[in-house]
Amino acid sequence: MTQSLQTFLTFQNGRASAALDLYADVFDDFELVDLVRYGPDQPGPEGTVMTATFRLAGSEFRCADSPIEHDWDFTPAISMWVECDDAAELERLFELLAEGGEVFMPLDDYGFSTRFGWVGDRFGATWQLNLP
Repeated sequence: MTQSLQTFLTFQNGRASAALDLYADVFDDFELVDLVRYGPDQPGPEGTVMTATFRLAGSEFRCADSPIEHDWDFTPAISMWVECDDAAELERLFELLAEGGEVFMPLDDYGFSTRFGWVGDRFGATWQLNLP
């Protein structure tokens, strides 16, 4: 029987720590639950993230720095959907996540919500920000 389901973000090139720092700065309710770093003589570069668990908006995520270089990275086809309480929160999150990243859909009314934007952060993870 399945025990749990969590989103897992695989970072490359030792970027997980910086991504965690960004998410802690951007999201008021960010909570770092657990963080384990590679030590000497382990498969990943010393000091990079072996595993981390964090919470946002009541959802639990896991992430790691991959010690193996992959031919792939994040894709916008899978993203985090964030329901925002108000327009100010939506705009703040969009601006901070878009900094150094990529805007896929600028903030606008696309007909399925009052205001929506889709952005890839500077680490490649993508976020769909919605104001219902």
